[in-house]
Amino acid sequence: MKPRISVLTLGVDDLERAVMFYRDGLGLPTEGIVGKEFEHGAVAFFDLQSQVKLAVWARDDVAHDTGLPKTAPCPTGFTIGHNVTRRDEVDQVMEQARKAGATILKPAHDAFWGGYAGYFQDPDGHVWEIVWNPAFVPSD
Repeated sequence: MKPRISVLTLGVDDLERAVMFYRDGLGLPTEGIVGKEFEHGAVAFFDLQSQVKLAVWARDDVAHDTGLPKTAPCPTGFTIGHNVTRRDEVDQVMEQARKAGATILKPAHDAFWGGYAGYFQDPDGHVWEIVWNPAFVPSD
């Protein structure tokens, strides 16, 4: 398999709430909810970076499409790392997420590996780590 991951899809309980959190709260660009004309098709895509998108899709619809039973969310099964270019940007993003309705799990702090990071949980329980890693600074 060649590494061509282009979409990360998060199952959500309330699609409208998820769109408001990511679009209005975090400022991620989106065209809003599409696919409402299809049963189990309503989804929203957010631009993350070149050729990578975040999708939010109702958990019921993910279960239907995959054929798996809907289960309780497991926040420790998957985290999303968002790297920033400056140490102070970690605090800015964490505060923006808090204002948007996120739960701060672990405030930004000096990490044992030499960086600076914090964790928040979105309204559906998905865990995000906001990271400044001096050895892995993204180019803007």
